[in-house]
Amino acid sequence: MNEPTGYAVFFFPPALEALGDAIKPYLQDGPAGPHVPCREVDTAGAFIELTLEGRTSDGREVELELMVPGNMVRMIVSARSDHGFGFATRSRPMLEPGMQDAAPAEAPVAAKPGA
Repeated sequence: MNEPTGYAVFFFPPALEALGDAIKPYLQDGPAGPHVPCREVDTAGAFIELTLEGRTSDGREVELELMVPGNMVRMIVSARSDHGFGFATRSRPMLEPGMQDAAPAEAPVAAKPGA
């Protein structure tokens, strides 16, 4: 199994409005809406710490830490390198661990008259 390559952090719409221009440079658009892609997420405490990798205007790599109040975050999704990130239809429904596919439903057997 491949290791996670990062996380996508989604915010509530009022949080995006409250954060305004300060959050815009870190947002990326995707099929599920705007999110902040980050390498690490620390949810211990009142603030959620997001660790991002970035580049300065002269091309140097930098590590950024954003801290946002926990009540602003709607969802955190782990993004893996072995699959594309996003929401897509699946050819088969997901099952709980240990469950097996249900056999196709059989036609009901009609009761015999007088039985």
